[in-house]
Order: sequence, then structure tokens, then C-alpha cells
Amino acid sequence: MRDRQRREPRERGGGDGAVDAGPDGSRPRPYADAAPAPGSHSTADATPGPAPDSVPDPPPVPTAELDSDESAAARRRRRAQFLRELNEAKALRERVKPRQARAARMRQQMRMRTFRW
Repeated sequence: MRDRQRREPRERGGGDGAVDAGPDGSRPRPYADAAPAPGSHSTADATPGPAPDSVPDPPPVPTAELDSDESAAARRRRRAQFLRELNEAKALRERVKPRQARAARMRQQMRMRTFRW
């Protein structure tokens, strides 16, 4: 390990840009936001675009006008489900770690007492 630390900066990959090739023959990119090396595969390149002869999708219809009541009801259902699961998790924590749960409850009470409205 000390051998690696004593090498010259150029040998470690810094300096004039002389960098050894990796095991697959590719060279490391100098910056994280640089363009990928040619021939490399990324997830963005793997997704095919729309077929040239396909019909484009119609413009999206404003959802706020169509189902505002339905979306509000769905949001309330999701919120109620979340709150049920949260209370269930708190009860489980209370049973599993009663001492830590009590300390957390006391800290929360102190926070609420010292908060200025």
C-alpha cells in the first residue's frame, strides 16, 4: 500500500492525462458529468425512442377540471392509510423498545412546550 502512495502523481492518473486503460480496455472518465465513452452502454441509451411511423400521443387533458373530487377523495384515502400505518408503526415501536419510545415522547413534549407560536 505504501508503494501506491509513493508513486508519482502522473503514475497515479493525475498530471498530463496519461492514464492506464482499465481491464476492459476503457479509460476512466476525468469528470463525473463528462459524456460517456463511445461504445459504452447507459440506461438512458437503452430505452428505445418512439417508432418513426407511430402516431404521437394526444396532448394531456387537464386533470384538475375532470376529476378534482375524485383526486381529493383519493388523496384523503391515501392520507388515511398512511396515518393508520404510522400509528401502527408507533405502537410496534412502543412494544419493542418501550424505554426509547418513552424518551422520544418526552423529547417531543419538551419540543412542543418550548416552541413559540
